[in-house]
Amino acid sequence: MVKITLENLTKTFGEVKAVDNVNLEIKDGEFMVLLGPSGCGKTTILRMIAGLEKPTSGKIYFDGKVVNDFEPKERNVAMVFQEYALYPHMSIADNMTLCLQVDKIPKEEIEKRLKFVSQLLQIDKLLHRRPPELSGGQQQRVAIGRAIIRNPSVFLMDEPLSNLDAILRVAMRAELRKLHEKLKTTTVYVTHDQAEAMVMADRVAVLKDGKLLQVDTPKNIYDYPVDRFVAEFIGSPRINLFSCRVVRRGSRMLADALSFSIRLPPKVGASLRKMKAKEVTVGVRAEDVIVLPKMERGAIEGRVYFFQQMGNLGYVDIDMGGGVKLTAAVDPDFCFRGGEKLFVKFNEKNLKFFDVKSGRLIV
Repeated sequence: MVKITLENLTKTFGEVKAVDNVNLEIKDGEFMVLLGPSGCGKTTILRMIAGLEKPTSGKIYFDGKVVNDFEPKERNVAMVFQEYALYPHMSIADNMTLCLQVDKIPKEEIEKRLKFVSQLLQIDKLLHRRPPELSGGQQQRVAIGRAIIRNPSVFLMDEPLSNLDAILRVAMRAELRKLHEKLKTTTVYVTHDQAEAMVMADRVAVLKDGKLLQVDTPKNIYDYPVDRFVAEFIGSPRINLFSCRVVRRGSRMLADALSFSIRLPPKVGASLRKMKAKEVTVGVRAEDVIVLPKMERGAIEGRVYFFQQMGNLGYVDIDMGGGVKLTAAVDPDFCFRGGEKLFVKFNEKNLKFFDVKSGRLIV
C-alpha cells in the first residue's frame, strides 16, 4: 500500500490547461474518488499517477519518493479502464494471468494467485470460457481480477462501471467497496457519477476546469459544499437555488425573494454587510423543504407545478411566485394536483447561502 501525494500538479495540452496546480494527498489504503464533469481533468490526473502522461510541472510522490520519471511498470500500479480490453480469443484464465506469464512468474505462483483472485471475485467457474461468452458484469470482474492478480501497490480505476446497466452498476458498487475492504489497497477511482462517489468513497475530490475545489468525506461535501458548483453537483435531486435581495428590516437582515423572505443567520448577515453585497444565492435541498397541508405560523404559500411519484419516493415541484420554483421531497402516497395550493417551511439550520459573484459558501 502506498500514500500518494500530488504537489502543484499541472498538465497542459497546447494552450489548454487540463490540470491546474492540483495539491492532493491520498492516504495509504484509502479509497479516493476523483469526481467532476467531463473535461475537468480527473482522467488526466489518473494517467499522470499511472505514468501514462508526464506532468507539465509539479511532482507526484509515492510514500515520499518522487516518481515523475518512473515508467508505469516501475510504479507497481494496476489500472482498470472503462473498456474491459480483454482478448476475445483467449480464455478467462489466460486473460487474467497473461501479465504474470510475461513477467515470467513461476507457474505454481500463477496458479495460486489465479485460484485466490477468481474465488474472491466469484468467477472461478468461468476460467475456461472466453470473454464473448460472459455478461458485462462478468467481464468487468475479469478486468478487475487481471489488475488484482498483479498484487499492485495502487489500483487506478477510470469509470469502470459506466458500461454496465443501472441495476448491475449498483450491485458492482457494493462489490468493489467490499473488495477494497478486504484488500486495503490504495485506490484512486474516477467517475462523473456523484451517486457512485457518495456510496463508494472514503473521501471525494471534486474537480472543475482542471482545478481542485474541495476534498472531504461524502457526507461533509453534501452538508458543507465549498461553493455553488459543488452544491449543485452533489445530491439528487439537485439543490434548490434562488437569488434574493439582501434587505434590512429593523434589526433583522433578510434574504428577500419577492414573494417571501428568509431571515439570515447573524454570521451570514455580518459577512454580507462587510462585503456590501446587495444579493445572495440561497440553497436548500429537497429534504429540507417541508410541505404542510395547511397554513402554519411562518409558512409560505405556493402552488403545485409538477408531482413525481417514483415508487418509494415522491418529489413535488412548487411554484413559489417571483420566478422561484422549489423541489420538495414528500411522502409518495400523497396526491398532488397541478395548480393545487400548499404551504412550505424550511429546515432553517440546513439553509446554505452563497456569494452571487464568486459562488463561494458564506459562513
